[in-house]
Amino acid sequence: MRTLYAHGRIFTGEPSSEDAWAEAFVVDDDTIVWVGARDDAPEVDRTVDLEGRLALPGFTDAHTHLLMMGAALGQVALTGARTLADIQTRLRDAVAAEPEATVLRGRGWLFDAIPSGRPTRGMIDAVVTAIPVYLDANDYHSCWVNSAALAELGITRDTPDPLGGRIGRDENGEPDGMLYETAATRYAWAHRDAATTDADRDADVERALDAYLAAGVTGAVDMAFDEYGLAALQRAQERRRGELPIRVAAYWLVDNTGDDDANLAQVERAAALAAESATPWLRVVGIKLVLDGVIDACTAAMRHPYADGTNADPIWSADRLTPVVVAADAKGLQIAQHAIGDLASAMALDALEHAVLVNGDRERRHRIEHLEYAAPGTAERMARLGVTASMQPVHADPAIFANWAQMLGDERVERAFAWPEYESAGALLAFSTDAPTAPHDALANMYVATTRASALDVTVPATHPQFALPLDSALGHATRDAAASVGDGALRGRIAPGLAADIVVLDADPFADGPLSLLSARVISTVVAGRTRRSAVG
Repeated sequence: MRTLYAHGRIFTGEPSSEDAWAEAFVVDDDTIVWVGARDDAPEVDRTVDLEGRLALPGFTDAHTHLLMMGAALGQVALTGARTLADIQTRLRDAVAAEPEATVLRGRGWLFDAIPSGRPTRGMIDAVVTAIPVYLDANDYHSCWVNSAALAELGITRDTPDPLGGRIGRDENGEPDGMLYETAATRYAWAHRDAATTDADRDADVERALDAYLAAGVTGAVDMAFDEYGLAALQRAQERRRGELPIRVAAYWLVDNTGDDDANLAQVERAAALAAESATPWLRVVGIKLVLDGVIDACTAAMRHPYADGTNADPIWSADRLTPVVVAADAKGLQIAQHAIGDLASAMALDALEHAVLVNGDRERRHRIEHLEYAAPGTAERMARLGVTASMQPVHADPAIFANWAQMLGDERVERAFAWPEYESAGALLAFSTDAPTAPHDALANMYVATTRASALDVTVPATHPQFALPLDSALGHATRDAAASVGDGALRGRIAPGLAADIVVLDADPFADGPLSLLSARVISTVVAGRTRRSAVG
């Protein structure tokens, strides 16, 4: 069936300004077949009246964590708690609301809400002692727990720090309730995974998929895929006779075990999945490597120390990293490397350059994730290598920026989240949210991108407004370029003939109404592969 969409404003997402707008487009089954002026439209079977609304390409969240996002939507939300007392109140209220619960999980707390930025188990024990409490930080690189959780995990003063992580300890050497980096994953998250059932994960997946459709997201890129996520998404496909409501590309998480053979075995698993399990709706496209931590916890690997004189070692050494990157590149896998600090991003590019030297020159689409602070010249180097800059506007929200800036405390702060550098250098720039480390709302993400103001608290003034992007540019990075970051640039991400009919219709036009309307606009309909997967009409 051929369907005409007309009588609205249509932003095509094409990079050239003369092709960025159209009056109408036609969809045949799952594909856009015509775009142009309304009076020139071909004959169709039916017409969808846009009623003056704005239509645009569906968003692709180019870096997210589907299972974690779905779980987070069911946990105690702490990002809005700006003081320790607020956090304690929310924990106390959560226990009162579910007195039979055997564990309490929360997410999203901020370091600058804690006195001196140093959370302790005693702060949680003051309100919850009877059951274990696990609270993931806003960046999901630290987990804050109470005494009951430490006991459940078997962590004592004699427990060694894992490779790439640290167990926080007080002045007497006792665990203080903080688990940093791989200490959080090896203890708190491993325990969580063991206690989570398939039914729990199925519910988490459904929450995430529903939330994304409501936000106008038609594609997602899972950036820490594992056996649990694979099985859960495959079950979701089975429930829908082989489909998903959005398109999912995934990067297989490869942990640094400290053993080259074990590390390379993980690459082999990813390569096998990329070859065997791909469908139009779910596919493994590469591997994910976490090279460092985060600036908020002083665990990102920097060339120069933090304001307090400390620094952090990378989670991967160059000797361990390079063989993995070379092997994955040789197998045609895309490589995504988490690198927030400038030392980590330099390591990532060094490894990619070595892979090109070893494996020869050919077309590639590798990525670096986050790039919150990168040294001058990094963008140009990435452009030369064809490496995508994968960045998250919502991580630059001014409401959560103060602690980030305080940890660096010098001129580096003035080049935080410098998105225009990557545009100017000609590097592909893909926008995402990194949910659940930040809200998954695509329009709120665009508000931060176009204003450098806060989507969390509109009373907070903009930070570094010189780095704000025009709306058409920001939307292109979140649609066209986000799709291209996983090799789909010729398949979707624009309203153009021959591309997938992945479309979003809004009830407001931020081009006409101004950027603030992005925070109040509603997604009226989300169309994926020509089918309306969610409608808010009526």
